[in-house]
Amino acid sequence: MDKEYTRPLQEPIDTNVNLFSILEERVRRAPQDSLVEYKDEQGQWRSFTAAEFKDLVVSLGKGLIARGIMPGDCVSVIAHTCWQWTALDMAIMSIGALTVPVYETNSPAQVEMIFNDSQVRMAFAENDAQRDKIESVREHCPDLGDVYVIDRGAIETLREYGRGVSDAEFYERERAVGGDDLATIVYTSGSTGVPKGIELTHGSFVFITYSGVQSMPDIAMKPNRRLLLFLPLAHVFARYMQFFCFAGNVTLGLSSNLKTILADFSAFKPTFILAVPRIFEKIYNAASQKAGRGLKGRIFADAAVVAREWSKAQQSGDGIPAALNIKHAVYNKLVYSTIMEVFGGSVEYAVSGGAPLDVSVAHFFNGVGLPLLEGYGMTETCAPSSVNPTVGYKIGTIGLPLEGVTMGIDENGELCIKSPAVCKGYHNNPEITEQQIVDGWLHTGDLGSIDDEGFVTLTGRKKDLIITAGGKNVSPGAMEASVMTSPVVGQCVVVGDRKPFIAAIITLDLGETNLWLTSQGAEPMPDLQTAARNPIVRAEVERAVNVANELVSRAESIRKFEIVPDEFTEANGLMTPSMKARRQAVTEHYRDLIDTVIYAPAKR
Repeated sequence: MDKEYTRPLQEPIDTNVNLFSILEERVRRAPQDSLVEYKDEQGQWRSFTAAEFKDLVVSLGKGLIARGIMPGDCVSVIAHTCWQWTALDMAIMSIGALTVPVYETNSPAQVEMIFNDSQVRMAFAENDAQRDKIESVREHCPDLGDVYVIDRGAIETLREYGRGVSDAEFYERERAVGGDDLATIVYTSGSTGVPKGIELTHGSFVFITYSGVQSMPDIAMKPNRRLLLFLPLAHVFARYMQFFCFAGNVTLGLSSNLKTILADFSAFKPTFILAVPRIFEKIYNAASQKAGRGLKGRIFADAAVVAREWSKAQQSGDGIPAALNIKHAVYNKLVYSTIMEVFGGSVEYAVSGGAPLDVSVAHFFNGVGLPLLEGYGMTETCAPSSVNPTVGYKIGTIGLPLEGVTMGIDENGELCIKSPAVCKGYHNNPEITEQQIVDGWLHTGDLGSIDDEGFVTLTGRKKDLIITAGGKNVSPGAMEASVMTSPVVGQCVVVGDRKPFIAAIITLDLGETNLWLTSQGAEPMPDLQTAARNPIVRAEVERAVNVANELVSRAESIRKFEIVPDEFTEANGLMTPSMKARRQAVTEHYRDLIDTVIYAPAKR
C-alpha cells in the first residue's frame, strides 16, 4: 500500500461468538429496556422489552428446528422493514442457518436466481403478492420447501410448531454456532451487473458491531438512545444497525413508509437517524418550498447562507466571527429550531451513507445543528468501515476507519480495506473472491486518499471513471450529487466516456417539481413530458448544473444536458433497490440520445 491507516481497538473484541450472543448480552445488562418499537395496524406504537424480544427469537428458532431447518440451510425473507423481519433474522442465524434477504422489489427472475444460487430451503413472504412471486418460480427452485406469509400468521404458526422443541434443544444448536460459521449470504443490488452473493460470518458481524459501538460511544452508549430505522432490511447496513442497537443502549424503532416518516419522527423522537443523502436533500427542499417566495422565503434563503457560512467557519478551525455567531443565534430561533423539530426534536446526529453527499447539504445541516456524519462501507465489510467521529468530524470526508479497521490506498489510488469484518468470499464465485480479496485486502473499486490524521476522502469510482476523448479523467459522483440537490431533479447521470466533452442525462421528480413550481408562483405540470419542456424547469436544472460545474475544472464540467421525460426504476432496470442509478444500463438505454442528440455528428 502507498498509504494506510489503522484505528486501534480500545478494547479487544471476541470474534469467536455468534450474533445471538449480542442479544443475550443486552438482556443480561438491561432486560426491561424497550428494545424494539413498531407501529401496529392502528398506527399505535408498541414495544418489546429486551427480554420479551429474546423469548420471541428463541420461540421462532425452535419453530425452525421443528420444521427441519438444519445448520447451513438457507432461509429467505422478502418483506418491508418490520419487527417480524428482525425477529426472523435473529432466529434463523441463532440456530446456525443462513438468512438470505431479498428485496420486495426484486423480480421473479431475480428471486429464482437468488434462491437457486444459495439453495434456499424455506421462505417468509410479507404478503400474498410476495408469496405469489415465489410460487411463480417454485417449479424452477428444486430446494425450496415451506413458504410462510407474515401477514397470514407466519409468526404464530412457527411459534406453535416450536412448542414441541425444548429450550435445551434450541440452546444446544445455538451454542454450536461459532464466529467462523456463515450467518448470511447477501446479494448485492448489482449496479454494475448480475447480483453476487456475499458470504458474511457471525464473527465478522460481531467484530464490526462492537467496533462501531466503541467508535461511536456518543451515539450508542449514552442513556436513552433511539434510532428510527426505515431503510430496507434487505440492505446490509440496515441489518447491521439492528445489531448495533442491541449491542449499545439503543431502542430500535422500525418504520417502512416514507410517506409517514415525518409523523414517525415526531412520534418516535429519535436521538440519531440513518439515511441516504436523497432523504436529507428532500427535507432541505421541502423546508425551502414551505418558506415560499415572500418575506419568509427571503428569511429562509438568508438563514441557509448563514448556516453554511457558520459551518465552514466551524470546520476551518480558525474560530467563528462574532457577527456570524450573532446572526446564527437569531436564525436558530427563527428557522433552525423549526427544521430540527421535523426530526422529532431530540435528534443529535445523523449518519449518511450509500451515495456521495453533496458538501453544501452537509454544511447546511451542520449549520442548522444536525451534523451529518458521512461514513463508508460495503456489503463485503458487513456494512460500515469508516465514519466521521461526533467530535472533530470533517465535512467532505468519509471519516476515520472504525476501530480495528485498516484502510489503505494502493499504487493505483484504489481504496482497500483490511479487517476481521471483510467477507469470507463471493458465493459460488472463487475467481471473483481471488480478484477482489488479495492478501487480506479487499479492493473496493473506489478511488481515494488518506490524510495524516487518518481521515479518508473518496475521489471517484474506478468503474465510473470517465475518460474523455481529450484524455481527461473525470469522476462524476460529486457533480451528480450536486445536481441532485435541485428540488426538481430526480436523477443525474454524467456521460462522456471517449467523447469530446462531459454531458448529463437528467430526470425530474414530478411531485417535487410541481411543489417547487407552485412555490415559485407557476402552474404545476400534468406529466413528465410537459415538465421536461417547461422553460422554468429547464432554467432551474441549468442553475443546478452551473453550481455543480463550479466544483470542477472546465474540462470536467457538464457542457450539455438533456432532460428525459422518464423515471429510473427497478422495473425498467435503470435503478438498483438501494436507489442508485445503474450507470451502464442508463448509458445503453439512452445510447441513441447520446450518439445522435448530445454528441450529434458535425454537419458537413
